[in-house]
Amino acid sequence: MSTPENGAHGTDESPTESRSATFRTPARVDYFEIGTPDPVAAQAFYGDLFGWQFDEPSEPAQYSMVNGGAGGLWNTEALGGASWAVFYVHVDDVAASFAQAVGIGATVALPVINNGQIEFAHLIDPAGNRFAIWNEAPAAG
Repeated sequence: MSTPENGAHGTDESPTESRSATFRTPARVDYFEIGTPDPVAAQAFYGDLFGWQFDEPSEPAQYSMVNGGAGGLWNTEALGGASWAVFYVHVDDVAASFAQAVGIGATVALPVINNGQIEFAHLIDPAGNRFAIWNEAPAAG
């Protein structure tokens, strides 16, 4: 079985090491999020389908961690009731990556937000796919 320790292909190679030396991915996908105006139904569906466990929602964001932090479930009623499934790409610099994404054709779904723990943004690629970028919140000062 593949684990983070032994690579995606069940070997000691990382996924990028198994590819050509000229192909490197500096950013990694390491989180997912489901946005829904009906978190109870989403918890029932994904809990039954995958056996996922959901923490109690945080206040005031109504955000529940999934499987101890592997992902999140966001109650979007306060955001107009949008639904999404999004992958999060861990980047070195959220502001720079945000500007670059917009510069090459992404549109903004959620602007850069610093919630005190992380800094993130949701973007829409030119084909209409939602994705997010994130990193730990910069230290104050």
